[in-house]
Amino acid sequence: MEHKTVTAPGAPAAVGPYCHAKLCGDTLYCSGQLGLIPATGDLAEGVEAQAKQALDNLGAVLEAAGMNYTSVVKTTVFLTDIADFSAINTIYANYFSAHPPARSCVQVAALPKGGLFEIEAIAVK
Repeated sequence: MEHKTVTAPGAPAAVGPYCHAKLCGDTLYCSGQLGLIPATGDLAEGVEAQAKQALDNLGAVLEAAGMNYTSVVKTTVFLTDIADFSAINTIYANYFSAHPPARSCVQVAALPKGGLFEIEAIAVK
């Protein structure tokens, strides 16, 4: 099956040799999004601001593929401190309210650029 590279003008540039997402048939595989501010490439300040920005960045990727948050069927959230789990859930629920996707959330030792939050997603048209 052929796949298409998705580049989102409203999302920050990748920080490595990867693309924003790949569309394979009706399924979109989104690379992890950090809380990077697209205009500057800087991280937003604090885990809550990074979570909001990363989710906004994910929204830009979804939009570039003709999808939105309701298209998301699975996410993986990476936190550098699992103690932020509750605060992140509150923010996450604002983006995925009515029918939230399946999700995994794990604590990691570190994220690129010193990030505190990262999210990757799979979406289906």
